[in-house]
Amino acid sequence: MIDYIFNILRNNPVIPIFLTLGLGFWIGQLKYKSFSLGPVAATLIIGVIIGQIGIEISQTVRVVFFMLFLFSIGYSVGPQFFRSLKGRGLKQVGFAVLEAIVCAATVIVASKIMGYDTGTACGLFAGSQTASASLGVTTDTILGMNMPEEAKKSITDMIPVCYAVTYIFGTIGSAWILSNVGPWLLGGMKKVKEETAEIESKMDDGEFTPEDGMIDANRPVAFRAYRADSDIFNEPRSVEYIEDLFARKNVRLFVERLRLNGKLYDPKPKLLIRRGDTIVLSGRREVIVEEAAIIGPEVADTELLSFGAENLPVTVSKKGAAGITFGEIRKQPYMNGVIIKSMTRNGVSLPARSKTEIQRGDVLTLVGLPSKVAVAAENIGYADRQTESTDMKFVGIGVALGCFIGALSFMVDGVPISLSTSGGALFSGLFFGWLRSRKPTFGYIPPQVSWLFDKLGLNMFIAVIGLTSGQSFMHGISEVGIGLFIVGIIATLIPLVVMTLVGRKIFKFGCAETLGCVAGSRCGVASIGAIQDALGSNLPAIGYTVTYATANFVLIFSSILVIIFM
Repeated sequence: MIDYIFNILRNNPVIPIFLTLGLGFWIGQLKYKSFSLGPVAATLIIGVIIGQIGIEISQTVRVVFFMLFLFSIGYSVGPQFFRSLKGRGLKQVGFAVLEAIVCAATVIVASKIMGYDTGTACGLFAGSQTASASLGVTTDTILGMNMPEEAKKSITDMIPVCYAVTYIFGTIGSAWILSNVGPWLLGGMKKVKEETAEIESKMDDGEFTPEDGMIDANRPVAFRAYRADSDIFNEPRSVEYIEDLFARKNVRLFVERLRLNGKLYDPKPKLLIRRGDTIVLSGRREVIVEEAAIIGPEVADTELLSFGAENLPVTVSKKGAAGITFGEIRKQPYMNGVIIKSMTRNGVSLPARSKTEIQRGDVLTLVGLPSKVAVAAENIGYADRQTESTDMKFVGIGVALGCFIGALSFMVDGVPISLSTSGGALFSGLFFGWLRSRKPTFGYIPPQVSWLFDKLGLNMFIAVIGLTSGQSFMHGISEVGIGLFIVGIIATLIPLVVMTLVGRKIFKFGCAETLGCVAGSRCGVASIGAIQDALGSNLPAIGYTVTYATANFVLIFSSILVIIFM
């Protein structure tokens, strides 16, 4: 019976592929306290286990999904990557490049000392530095080298083995070190938190009170009704007067609808409000709770509150919006009646402080009446209204063009030097993502689809690697043993400690920015979350976005240094 089931799996590889994916995502999300494998490591382990029965899968499956993963990654960070190549972003770009070199050098030296072969060193790099995407680049490079096929297979089989052994600490250890040891290296958690709070205070510059949405960019926007019953209505007051009254207190509350003498009205600047009338105010919930009492008591008026309000993500692309600060854009005339609910860059929430600079490609989520939001969106950039449609011609041509360019190569001492099809797909994603930020009327990929390309693409690649190398995995483990796990810890630890000190002492970054830069330069998605939780601030994102965009390119190709020097 067991043999019968195994034969079904061998003859129908689609079954073990999806079984591996399903179990990998399920086990990867399980947690014990703060420990979890994550879907990538779990998928590889499950694939290796199932792969023990001997499963053959076309490598085309692996390659296709990996190309989608790389293109998606490049697409998401493209605007930030190219923008960072000029001005103040160059400093963070230089930091990311230096960290990639330090990561490669650490692995090369450790591998030389331990006497590891090329495959072991490449796997050690990919796992200890959490550079999952380098698996494809190093494998493609080795397969293109002039050596016997048996030698190529021996080397490429060792890469996923060593990756699996070192990846778990590479991910979890990085997050723990940067969120706990990192602040200690920078003078202690207390000092880092105090400096972070001081920088945040300076970024506010006294222009807005904390209640005006500067605490947390993700706090919800509310629409609430109040009866005009305070002393200010001893005489009729205009809509313009009420909004100016809040503005003089540095508070952004707007009149959105009115019931005057029993009839419903849309707001107009000169429309008069008398005692007993009801008005709807919009703003952040915490602001309304604190400030709306000057109008009068809150009332329940279902009919008055039954109107449409739009929640619209807008990609910044207009010159008048890109390059100014968060505080400045809120003062623009076209923002009247519009609240910025959140601000993201490369999918990472940014601190919505007065001096936070808005850059082309950032996404501002606007909330307000559709007519007012439309005016703001027109002046800011391109409105990404909800749609399920993906521009597949954009994706297909982008991936094909990138792979073609990546396939072009030249030889240096027997090593083919090229972007490789993997690197070509990544670079194409970078370029096409940047191009869309300049001309956002085409090339739309919904966030859900981008997530699918990212997560499914990488994990399908990992699943196929695990399934096809399963039988050689146990042999590889017996060769590398526990020693590689320990070496992996050291290879993870050294670049983190060195670059934390370099960021602070040599690059002169602030503490929060330093930790964000170190995390971004390793594409440490888990690390940036842990750092922000530890500091109680999203200020580290200032250092994360540029370095993350840069690392997606340079960290992958620094793995080629491992092949050359090994």
